[in-house]
Amino acid sequence: MENELTAISQPEEDQTPWYVIRLFFSRYKTVSEWLKLKELEFFVPMRYVDIEREGKVKHVLRPVVSNLVFLKKNVGRKEMSKMLEDAPFRYTVMTKSRENREWYEIPAREMREFQTMCNPEIEMRKYLSEHEAKMKAGAPVLVKYGPLKGLTGKLVRSNKKYYLLKEVPGLGVMLKVSRWCCVPMEE
Repeated sequence: MENELTAISQPEEDQTPWYVIRLFFSRYKTVSEWLKLKELEFFVPMRYVDIEREGKVKHVLRPVVSNLVFLKKNVGRKEMSKMLEDAPFRYTVMTKSRENREWYEIPAREMREFQTMCNPEIEMRKYLSEHEAKMKAGAPVLVKYGPLKGLTGKLVRSNKKYYLLKEVPGLGVMLKVSRWCCVPMEE
């Protein structure tokens, strides 16, 4: 009986994958307003930046990469293509490779972890280009303890500190983590 109640009270996690859209210009507000108008769910990694104007420093939220938008796959590829046809901006959808023109899909669990790691309130975080992230050597781990419990990624070392690295097409994010909180993942 207890298991039945637990299953009823906890909704199933959303398993919808995400696409990566690369923009040819960096007007984030135009893109976000248009996507909201079309009722499309999207994610743009943000961070706080200090801007000085007239002798005052202002703490503002800005996109990490001005030309990347993650778009939830709420409809099929053909329907999504049709919706994006009348977009007021130029874009491309990242594909699996130059030869394989299928749109790259980020699994829902990976995207949830990536979104968690991109929280602008978290400090001791570094963003890397896709190429820099691929060049980092590290072992796949699961965080067993602490505030990052449950996250997976690569345990990498940078400037004598350990970080959990999560890669998605176009971007990588590293969060400071204690190596003692991590356990190796089975391949």
